[in-house]
Amino acid sequence: MPSLDLLETFMAIYRRGSLSAAAVELGLTQPAVTGQLVRLEKELGEPLFERSRLGAVPTARAAGLAARIGTHLDELRGALVTDPGDAVYHDRVAIAGASDGMAAKFLPALVPLTTRGLRLTVTLGLADELLAALVAARVDIVLSSVRPKHRAIAAVPLIDEEFVLIASPTLARSVEPARLGEDPVPALAHLPLVAYAEDLPIIRRYWRSEFGRRPPNRVAVTIPDLRAVLAAVIAGAGATVLPRYLAAAALTAGSVQLVHEPAAPPLNTLYLATAAGGPGRPAVALVRDHLIAQARAWGSL
Repeated sequence: MPSLDLLETFMAIYRRGSLSAAAVELGLTQPAVTGQLVRLEKELGEPLFERSRLGAVPTARAAGLAARIGTHLDELRGALVTDPGDAVYHDRVAIAGASDGMAAKFLPALVPLTTRGLRLTVTLGLADELLAALVAARVDIVLSSVRPKHRAIAAVPLIDEEFVLIASPTLARSVEPARLGEDPVPALAHLPLVAYAEDLPIIRRYWRSEFGRRPPNRVAVTIPDLRAVLAAVIAGAGATVLPRYLAAAALTAGSVQLVHEPAAPPLNTLYLATAAGGPGRPAVALVRDHLIAQARAWGSL
């Protein structure tokens, strides 16, 4: 039977997606992590990961092993804490979400828990890939901009984002107000766009919601980080649609302006997703409940 040390190293590689990241988390050298993985694979008689330029890709055997032992290892680690009352704060929670929202709102909100000893490992990316990681038990919580539909996922609405259409002052002034009111799509068609992804997920949703069709505009820049999108817009690269909380400081400073003001602000719901059947471990429930309480205080973003 494999030792607990080997299994813990396996779970760190599985959840972090690379041997180097697992080594950092465990406080070991990468050769030590590699050696432990080799020992475990030898004991089990088959490989658990395929090494590639993308990191350590788990095999089907690894996915099955992680689903069986992950939660039990976390619970055992908590049970070994000297003070049972603080056991939950000696656990680790793997949380995932978009880089901008995590940096601007969610990670700062979790600082009070980390100061008491809770460990967080954070994965950044697009909603679909992060939800797939949740199904595969590689993360515990996903903050998703799309509503999860997989039967293995339980999701609750967390908070609504308000979207705004912005551009640099020079570009904003190039839009004729009268024409914008009469026929907005042609009035905005000359504005180049700065997009988050090739399929214009946020921009396309705004155009369809407010104007009833896709934007015909040329895409000047595509950047998979909304904070970088804002920087490009401030520099004059084009117009974009952002959550208001990300654009608020730039709007106040006058470095960007609203290009269009809808009668009712377009909203998108962010979901907090965990494994179906409940969060399982107390530490995951603690993070979930803390984020829900914070979201209630924020109202909307």
